[in-house]
Amino acid sequence: MAPSLLQQLVWMDYRLAVLFTVSIPLVLLIWATVQRNEAIQRQMLIYWKVSSLLAISVLLLIAAMPLGFLTGFLARILIPISLWFWLDLNDEIDDLPRFRPLRLAFTSWRWATTVYCGLGTLLTLPVLRCGFLNHLGLLQDKQCLSWLNPPFGFRDLLLSSYKPGFVGFFGVLGLVVYGLYLLNFLLARLPRQGRIALG
Repeated sequence: MAPSLLQQLVWMDYRLAVLFTVSIPLVLLIWATVQRNEAIQRQMLIYWKVSSLLAISVLLLIAAMPLGFLTGFLARILIPISLWFWLDLNDEIDDLPRFRPLRLAFTSWRWATTVYCGLGTLLTLPVLRCGFLNHLGLLQDKQCLSWLNPPFGFRDLLLSSYKPGFVGFFGVLGLVVYGLYLLNFLLARLPRQGRIALG
């Protein structure tokens, strides 16, 4: 793939990520809270917990930690799962009037995010190998470096007063907390409650 085309795809991916994984979900959470729609509100809270792995990945990539490529890839798999996994929330959302604006917006976003994450997973498959390089190898690989440019730009824009290692420390700390929470969910909550979110 030509470097300029790759750069365009990478930057487009990050822009779509801001739209589909940050901006629209924030609007939907606020909207569901204002309308007191418990099913969509609960679904959005679950979404935010799961998608926090994307933010952790960006922090890791700011520090040029190869692990960020692996966590970002995993986040693209976990997000669609979290959007469709819960039987009780799916039933409640399906029971809402079909053409109400909130339900329509939520359903459209859920499908669009599922497609976006699926395509993003395919797009990042070739750079999954970057997750197994050392720090120096990562910075010397042109393809890997293309995927680091947007996190570096984010750092320059909002976190320029912090050293990359300091930002990376919070990424690692966030990943440890996320891992413990996920482990607790898989070993304790899932066997007890199954695919029921409320209860």
